[in-house]
Amino acid sequence: MQPHLLLLTTPSSYRLPAFLAAAERIAAQITVAEDTPPTLARALPGKLLIDFSDQEAALRAICDLHATQPLTAIVPIDDSGVELAARACVRLGLPFNRPEAAAAARDKHLMRQLFARAGVPSPAFHLYSTADDLTALAQTIDYPCVVKPLRLNGSRGVIRADNPAQFIAAARRLAALLDQIEGTGTHEFLVEEFIPGFEVALEGLIDRGQVQVLALFDKPDPLDGPFFEETIYVTPSRLPIAVQREINEVTAAAAQAIGLEQGPLHAELRINERGAWMIELANRSIGGLCSRTLRFGSDTPLEELILRQAAGLPIESLSQTGQAGGVMMIPIPQAGILRSVDGIAAAEAIPGVEAVEITAPINYPLVPLPEGNSYLGFIFARGPDPATVEAALRAAHACLRFTIMPAIPLMTTTA
Repeated sequence: MQPHLLLLTTPSSYRLPAFLAAAERIAAQITVAEDTPPTLARALPGKLLIDFSDQEAALRAICDLHATQPLTAIVPIDDSGVELAARACVRLGLPFNRPEAAAAARDKHLMRQLFARAGVPSPAFHLYSTADDLTALAQTIDYPCVVKPLRLNGSRGVIRADNPAQFIAAARRLAALLDQIEGTGTHEFLVEEFIPGFEVALEGLIDRGQVQVLALFDKPDPLDGPFFEETIYVTPSRLPIAVQREINEVTAAAAQAIGLEQGPLHAELRINERGAWMIELANRSIGGLCSRTLRFGSDTPLEELILRQAAGLPIESLSQTGQAGGVMMIPIPQAGILRSVDGIAAAEAIPGVEAVEITAPINYPLVPLPEGNSYLGFIFARGPDPATVEAALRAAHACLRFTIMPAIPLMTTTA
């Protein structure tokens, strides 16, 4: 029987095309549910346009779909759909994570509380509000610290502060961003201990509560702030085997603390002389186009593994195949309008570079971190070892030239 999978996603998702291609590979029927404002929400052939924030209405739409076209599984592609998927699966009797676990994977304060309760090594933290007296609060905090929103991802809104003045500026900057995203009002945020060290990302698949490690990425560029824009990911990791084992153990403990039982896992950890520290964990696959660096068994992409597990189909192998791989998420150097990109051919001519994909549209505005949530594009490379891959990514990036013009404010006139 052909599996019918519901993919929950957002209009701006990088990931959807890869999941659609994977669905075609396994001959699955796909319906896409896209997070859409209520004024535009409606049903289209092969697609549901529903408002994820109105979960009761979204659940009714999913149940109506299931009544006429029974679903095999619901797969959230992005963070935004994780809680809705969990609630829908409970209502329909489909396997997935408990809603409480899904909520903790989305809310960093809940996540931190569960980590602390389970003894998972993670930063010390406090919950504050933008309505608090920031000047007084700044005198009570241990520095350096990290100011962090509860539910944004991709390092958006995350700012390091080394003293009271920087903390006040960071909290106000985050408040302005949350006003823009969530509406003007009072917002809660975290203040966390800054954990120094070398950062890694772990990609896994959870099966009946057990974390199966698929890949460990090194992040060779330092991520010390004041913002935390990720750039290069390279796998396999060059860390000692004993350190990698500790990373795996901390990740498994973190997933168990939250209560995740099924689906993809993406974790960010820091490594220093005190060991491995869990920074964040998400019930989704790696962001952007970065999954292109991974192939398993006889050239199976990551998205196919995820869909096969969700549909209850056999998985050939969880072992990576081929050479070392890496990706560079091209950072946005400044705000403005992207006018042109030069040097792509020269970058792709670098030995080991497989592709350079510019995802930022020409003549559209660029917003860097901490307010932004995207990259200029991606560089992909393969080679005999991680050091060669990293060198190829850096050489290719050096070939690229971006023309970014300042944005011109709109002029208004009065009669």
